[in-house]
Amino acid sequence: MEVPSVKDFHWKRLAPLPSRRVYCSLLETGGQVYAIGGCDDNGVPMDCFEVYSPEADQWTALPPLPTARAGVAVTALGKRIMVIGGVGNNQLPLKVVEMYSIDEGKWRRRSTLREAAMGISVTAKDYRVYAAGGMGLDLRPHNHLQHYDMLKDMWVSLAPMPTPRYAATSFLRGSKIYVLGGRQSKYAVNAFEVFDIETRSWTKFPNIPCKRAFSSFVTLDNHLYSLGGLRQGRLYRQPKFLRTMDVFDMEQGPPTQLVKPLQSLNTPLPQATRGWLKMERSFFLKKRRADFVAGSLSGRVIVAGGLGNQPTVLETAEAFHPGKNKWEVLPAMPTPRCACSSIVVKNCLLAVGGVNQGLSDAVEALCVSDS
Repeated sequence: MEVPSVKDFHWKRLAPLPSRRVYCSLLETGGQVYAIGGCDDNGVPMDCFEVYSPEADQWTALPPLPTARAGVAVTALGKRIMVIGGVGNNQLPLKVVEMYSIDEGKWRRRSTLREAAMGISVTAKDYRVYAAGGMGLDLRPHNHLQHYDMLKDMWVSLAPMPTPRYAATSFLRGSKIYVLGGRQSKYAVNAFEVFDIETRSWTKFPNIPCKRAFSSFVTLDNHLYSLGGLRQGRLYRQPKFLRTMDVFDMEQGPPTQLVKPLQSLNTPLPQATRGWLKMERSFFLKKRRADFVAGSLSGRVIVAGGLGNQPTVLETAEAFHPGKNKWEVLPAMPTPRCACSSIVVKNCLLAVGGVNQGLSDAVEALCVSDS
C-alpha cells in the first residue's frame, strides 16, 4: 500500500457532540458512529445515546440508555448494539447488560454479568461476545473471561485470564484474542496474553517491555505498537511522561517452549525469540505524551493530543512511517485535548469529546486526502 505523505493529512471540524462529556464509548456499525453514555462536568454518568452520520455531518439523539453509565464496553452484533457494565450513578461498577436494536429503535435488558464490573475489554466473533477482566465492586481486578451467547441470552465462563486486570486493550486477530496492558488498582500492568477461541486456552506472550499507564496500542499490518504513556512514580521514582515505542511482530509470536521460562530468565533472549523488536531511540515519538488519541490510518501509526511535560494539554500530532522508520509532524489538532474517545471511520481518525481545561464537545477528524 502506498503510504501517504504527511502533506495529505488534514483536520476537519465536525458537528460537535450535543453535550460535553468524557468517558463516552464509540462504536461504528453500518457506516454510522454511535456515542454511548459518558460523564458530565460533575462526573455524573449520563444516559445519552446518539448517532453520527458522516454524510450529513450531524448527530441525532436516539432513545436514551435505560441505565445511565460511563466507561461502558460496547460491541455490535449485526444490527444490535450491546452495552456491558461500566460505572453507574453511585460511581460503582454495574453488572447491567442492555441491547439496542437499530431496526426497532428499542432497548432491551439482557442477561446480566456474573459480577458487576467496569473497564471490561470486549471483542466479538461470529455473534459471540467475549468479555475479559474488569474491576469489581471490591475494586479488585478480575481475571474472568466470559462469552455471551446471543441466541441463548446467557453468559458462559471460560478459562480465566492468567493476569487479573481492568482497562486492558483487546483485539481479535483470526481466532485469537490479544489482551494487552491494563491496570490493577491504580497501577499499570505489562502483561500480554492471548486467548485461542478454538482451543479455549490462554498463552502468555512476552511482557510489554516498559510498564506504563495511559499508553496506547495500535495494530498496523502484522505489527503491534505500544506507544507513549506515563511511567508511574513508586517510592523514589517521579512519574514521567514517555515517548517510548515498542513493536511486537505478530507473525513471529512466541515459540511455545519459551512461554514459561521467559519470566524467570535474567539473561536477554535472542531478539528473534523475544517477539518485541529492539527499537532504536530514533524510532521514539517526537513528543512525550500520555492519554492521547491513537490509531492507524492509511499505512501509518497516528498519535495526537494528550498530556505531556507542558502545563496545558497537547495539540501536536505525529505519524509514524513504517517504511522510513520515523515519526513525522502532522498538522496540530484544532482543539487540544486529552482523554478523548476516538475511532477510525472511512479513512478518518475521529477525536470525540475529552478534556481541555473543562470538558469538551469538540468532534474533529484527521483525514487523508485522496491523492
